[in-house]
Amino acid sequence: MTPRPTLNRSLLALAGLVLLGGGLLILFAGLDLYRRHDLIPPAGWPLTAPDDVLLGSADRARWSSQGWWWPAVIAALTLTALLALWWLLAQLSRHRPGTLPVGGTPPQEGVELRDRALSDAIAAEASALPAVEHAAVRITGRPAHHRTLVRLTLTPEGTPGATLGALCEGPLRTARRSTGRPDMPTEVRLRVARHKPHRAE
Repeated sequence: MTPRPTLNRSLLALAGLVLLGGGLLILFAGLDLYRRHDLIPPAGWPLTAPDDVLLGSADRARWSSQGWWWPAVIAALTLTALLALWWLLAQLSRHRPGTLPVGGTPPQEGVELRDRALSDAIAAEASALPAVEHAAVRITGRPAHHRTLVRLTLTPEGTPGATLGALCEGPLRTARRSTGRPDMPTEVRLRVARHKPHRAE
């Protein structure tokens, strides 16, 4: 299955290319750039002069007189509208699991943990680690298959290896023990804060 961010980027890139191409086509014709700069468009190229139209009266009369024309147009527009609506609803759907089931032995039936509460707890504990300047945690995915994304900003004196080890042995181990889920996938992104400039006296 194609990940949603990749699908979104592909659809947005495709829509952007179509809009860019159509806009440039109209711009070149409206400003009469072909004639002004002695450019020769390819044969059959639409909209080459300010007075050109994309679909002339003869073409409109020829196609609209066909019995299949209007049903095909209505079907295409309906399909496009449904696909656009589906894509919009997919973007508005929840990207966060909301609540997470609490595991353990035996499983805690009916006991759930808010994803925001868990992410705030991990972030608070991670912020207290040595050499960590800022911590942000986000939990994504479905409740049964969620993923934890941890972003840490280290002080200039921080060591990524030591900080990562402290994170795994501290906040992440606490989260796994609290939820009873030892298989909690986690992605950690580290960055180091820039040195503040020092003024020489």
